Amino acid sequence: MKLHYILLISLIIISVAPLTHAQQNQHVLTGKVSDGKGQPLPAVSIIIENTSYGASTDETGTYRIINIPAGTYQVKASAIGYGIQTRSITLGAAVLEPLHFTLVDADNQTLDEVIVTGVSRASLAKENPVPIVGVSAAKIEQSVESNIVDVLVKNVPGLTAVKTGPNISKPFIRGLGYNRVLTLFDGIRQEGQQWGDEHGLEVDAYNLERAEVVKGPASLIYGSDAVAGVVGLLPTMPKETDGRLHGSFTSEYQGNNGLIGNGGRLSYANERWAFTLRGSYRLAKNYTNSVDGRVYNSGFKEANASASTRYTSVAGFTSLNATYYNNLQSIPDGSRDSLSRRFTEQIAEGEDDDLLNRPIVPSSMLNAYTLSPLHQHIQHYRLYAKSNYTIGDGAMDALLAYQQNRRREYSHPLATDQPSLDVRLNTVNYGANYHLPTFLNTEVTVGVNGMYQQNESVDATDFPIPNYALFDAGIFGLAKWKYEEWTVSGGIRYDRRWLTGDDFYTRTNPATGFSERALPPDIEGAYLQFPAIDETFHGVSLSLGGTYEISPSLSLKANIARGYRAPNINEYAANGLDPGAHIIYRGNRDFEPEFSLQEDIGIDYSNPYVSATLSVFNNNLTNFIYLTQLTDEAGDAITDAQGNRTFQYQQSKAQLYGIEATLSLSPPFLPGFSFDNALAITYGFNRDEIFKGDGIQGEYLPLIPPIHATSSMHQGFTFNSSWLPTANIGLEADINAAQNRFLALNNTETYTPGYVIFNISAGADIRYSASHSLKISLQANNLFDRAYQSHLSRLKYFEYFSASPTGRLGIYNMGRNISVKLTLPF
Repeated sequence: MKLHYILLISLIIISVAPLTHAQQNQHVLTGKVSDGKGQPLPAVSIIIENTSYGASTDETGTYRIINIPAGTYQVKASAIGYGIQTRSITLGAAVLEPLHFTLVDADNQTLDEVIVTGVSRASLAKENPVPIVGVSAAKIEQSVESNIVDVLVKNVPGLTAVKTGPNISKPFIRGLGYNRVLTLFDGIRQEGQQWGDEHGLEVDAYNLERAEVVKGPASLIYGSDAVAGVVGLLPTMPKETDGRLHGSFTSEYQGNNGLIGNGGRLSYANERWAFTLRGSYRLAKNYTNSVDGRVYNSGFKEANASASTRYTSVAGFTSLNATYYNNLQSIPDGSRDSLSRRFTEQIAEGEDDDLLNRPIVPSSMLNAYTLSPLHQHIQHYRLYAKSNYTIGDGAMDALLAYQQNRRREYSHPLATDQPSLDVRLNTVNYGANYHLPTFLNTEVTVGVNGMYQQNESVDATDFPIPNYALFDAGIFGLAKWKYEEWTVSGGIRYDRRWLTGDDFYTRTNPATGFSERALPPDIEGAYLQFPAIDETFHGVSLSLGGTYEISPSLSLKANIARGYRAPNINEYAANGLDPGAHIIYRGNRDFEPEFSLQEDIGIDYSNPYVSATLSVFNNNLTNFIYLTQLTDEAGDAITDAQGNRTFQYQQSKAQLYGIEATLSLSPPFLPGFSFDNALAITYGFNRDEIFKGDGIQGEYLPLIPPIHATSSMHQGFTFNSSWLPTANIGLEADINAAQNRFLALNNTETYTPGYVIFNISAGADIRYSASHSLKISLQANNLFDRAYQSHLSRLKYFEYFSASPTGRLGIYNMGRNISVKLTLPF
């Protein structure tokens, strides 16, 4: 409890310390926004990046932002259906002229996007040598998917997801995932047992302002766990400072699994204070496809709530934020009747559980919203404070956060209130950066950040990982030099991680027959499942890259980066069953930290009618950690009584390389039309000499996505109507090649055939006031009800038989899904 009190006091200090500043050097920014025809645009968002200042245009296209301190800023104008425009301003002694914007119809001006993830301070995407893709609130709102990661996968080439049903998607970037992809929520590391296969993200997808994906090592800023990249999620904050109440309500229904979702937010802001309340609730029953019918135990119930308050002075701002996530999540185990292939229900365990004679799940259970008693319960709490203030000609930002993740997995059919896995993770995140005054066209940032963690089993019967404590500390320096068409950036960082834990004993409880933790000194006859841990990892991260702006529309980029990652607790010390994953894990205490050395070369082109990108990457990893299945002498999987397979972590050299490309066309002779295409190719190889030339028997890495391409056409319509100003339709082809480069060694993976999925969409804005419109989105995913299995779907391997009457094994992905989504701003 002392840790909690210290954190609370620290949060209060960081929140209130900078609240008093002189009211001097305040400036007013005004201007107008119009379209390509010179007509004023209302409801355009005007944001001063990396600050809390912003406004919206009125019916005449005019905006006004007051009380802005002196400095140099990037000002962004954005509106749904229009390209983003960003302009630089310097507020000082001179009188500032009005700053006007002209927005064009095409939403493809990616070079002018302002990014905040993976950089020390907000900057334009075209100035950053590392590939970073932004996904706007409009794209998030228009997408109808089961979770936020699936939304991002549709919009970011090179981003894929390992899935365990509709609501669990773990992000993978260029073939790397788990603790190699760092997820940030409002700049705070998301810490929630990322080592698990079925452990998804604990965020509210209905209340995100924007998402950004960094493709490549970002260890320089964030430390361990970002060797593959970063997924940054930014929550909504008030834009208007008019002293009025604003809000938004979202509701959706998805026909395949009956998903019902509702989310909303309320916000108020004036020149000094801003307040936001957010909340959402989603529930779904079992999803269905043409092969499996309804997939038993694939439903969920999820609730979110959050609140933010922010104080802004002439020198900067401080915000205090709290979030709550609660999810009841079913996980299928794949057991079936051998002849009918209907799903069966576990009603016993151990030797009494006969996998071949479980009772068939009745249709009433398959079609109900009621979850099985065998499910997961995930809760995530987050309390954090952030500050950003100018100090002389420089600036400083700081963050302090506390989060708790509680994960309980229930897998005992005769003791449904007894969790099999029950882990509680407490994390304190800290960080402070100082941005030195710009000199000789150079921006320099120095900083420290890290975290302290405690993880413990609370009331469990299975123990895949031990109790442990972890402390991370890192120090870094970054510099960015700009001169004419050149931007060069780089830096260096040093990290150190201390990992400790006491001896962890287990024994069988004679009353229940379950395993339980045995506490010293009462350990007679107990099993030492996890010996004590006292380990230190450390590493140096480096980065150097540059961009050359050939013209305002064309940029060349190159970057080389060395990333660092310490082994996670599962890789290092696992020794037991994760009941939700249906996997018995085995770690390795001889592991060394992973290091990646990645080269990126890219070219970006963007104008109002054409947008194209091409990125080539090569990533060499030393001490690469991967998972393979263990088999017996006959080559059969080693399993327990419930069919749970055993996997062992290994370490070797590895190489991943590939390309990503996008092309978007918006011909001027077809107003509102866009033709968008994306391609991602990733190859992954185990470079251990013993596997050289072995192909699928060890040379290929596991969980490498197949060649993936998307092609879509969208047509927007503008009407001379007071109630129906815009509408749109779209058609998309999601093309996945066969994956014949897989890890077949020890039956770890199997071949995956290729497939093409077609999706259609339609939408409209229905204006109900001068500045607000109801947004309607209709979508049909997997239009032709194609039966397919994604190569990265874990459900593909949820199978207990070696053959089936239909010739199909494992669980298939979701079939046709017709959905509707409504967003009502007010």
